[in-house]
Amino acid sequence: MFDSMILGLGNILQWNNMLAMCGGTALGLFVGAMPGLSATMAIALLVPMTFAMPPETGITMLASLYMGSMYGGSIAAILIRTPGTPSAAATVMDGYPMASRGEAGHALGISLFASFVGGVVSSIVLLTVAPLLGRVAVMFGPVELTSVAVLGMTIIASLS
Repeated sequence: MFDSMILGLGNILQWNNMLAMCGGTALGLFVGAMPGLSATMAIALLVPMTFAMPPETGITMLASLYMGSMYGGSIAAILIRTPGTPSAAATVMDGYPMASRGEAGHALGISLFASFVGGVVSSIVLLTVAPLLGRVAVMFGPVELTSVAVLGMTIIASLS
């Protein structure tokens, strides 16, 4: 398991992947800060561009775009009281009053720190739990897959 982690880290630290990560994060910050544009929309628009890239570069760019737009949504939420992304709706309640008191930089710093910590913790949890979930998913047969599909359709029907 640690060999795979070292291999992945070495892959991420290549110059083209680092450049894609910086570009994806910058684009994500821009998209997230624009009210009305979401991370899902940005990823949907960027996926065709990543077809020409190597898989590790494309996935790195899409992941950094998503994480950058999740933070970028808090910029508009703090400064103009309009969340850039749906996930930044709660940031309006605390961030905008801080900005109106003249503490916008402090509010943006807190938001950045919280986004960073949340991203790191969730990535570590995903890294440790994904192999276990993969083993469980491989054991699913036709009956279990049908049950999951019916459950998903039932939940969608009950919400609408």
